[in-house]
Amino acid sequence: MSESALSDVRALDTPVDDVASFHRARASLTVRTELRRQFSLRRTRLALGLVVVLPVLLVAAFEFGGDEAGDLWSLAALATFSAANFTVFTLGASAGFLLMVIVALVCGDAVAGDASNGSLRYLLALPVSRGRLLGVKLLASLATSAVALVALTVTALGVGVAAFGRGPLRTPRGDALALAEAAARIGGMVVYVAVTLLVVAALAFWLSTTTDAPLAAVGGAVLVVIVSTILDQVSALGAVRTMLPTHYADSWRGLFDDPMQLEAMARGSLATVIYAGFFLACAWWTFLRKDVLS
Repeated sequence: MSESALSDVRALDTPVDDVASFHRARASLTVRTELRRQFSLRRTRLALGLVVVLPVLLVAAFEFGGDEAGDLWSLAALATFSAANFTVFTLGASAGFLLMVIVALVCGDAVAGDASNGSLRYLLALPVSRGRLLGVKLLASLATSAVALVALTVTALGVGVAAFGRGPLRTPRGDALALAEAAARIGGMVVYVAVTLLVVAALAFWLSTTTDAPLAAVGGAVLVVIVSTILDQVSALGAVRTMLPTHYADSWRGLFDDPMQLEAMARGSLATVIYAGFFLACAWWTFLRKDVLS
């Protein structure tokens, strides 16, 4: 037996006779295994199918809809100028609700889903720590959410090229950005959207550790985000709005100003890290002390 195997056993206070079963359990509880489980679920497949179909539906809406232009320099009015514009519009329109719901669905089901079908107690019977179990489920949930975001971006870009061509990115200020610069700014937008969604992911994951009903965790996270978004519209709250988790959700718009306005994005990223860190700490604190009966 290797020294590393012995040290692992001692760390978990596992009898030497159980070393083989310990390593089999640790090998079975991996991010890859959890990802395989995630993508085998119908709701994951439906969510990924929706983000692939959405850009096609938007193109159809632009092609067969009316000719009312609305605000000349709004993202919607500019969406048909090029594939880059269409991608920015699709991401911006989806981040506030569709992507938020998908992330809440994936992360809210991570632990509560196993609890609802009675398999969580069997996972905890493995000689693996609860912290490792949570870590694997969190990483797999975040990876699944990232796949949805990337799939939406790639599909929107591909559909946009087919429908509107490869032209430059037209900004709301009337500037035209070359393809290379447009790609860099869209990449920055994708990264920032992913960062802001961490708040939803962490909150849904925490709620998932507190209940045996996945829909309660998903619904709770979505409800908090909706209430935060509504309160953010109340100007009478003044500076209090900057403390809301969704206040900086649209700060990616600064990427398409000239010069770029990144201060709000920096504040939004910091606020996201604080909120997400707090919710994840609550998830670990809750689950490590919870009596699991299902």
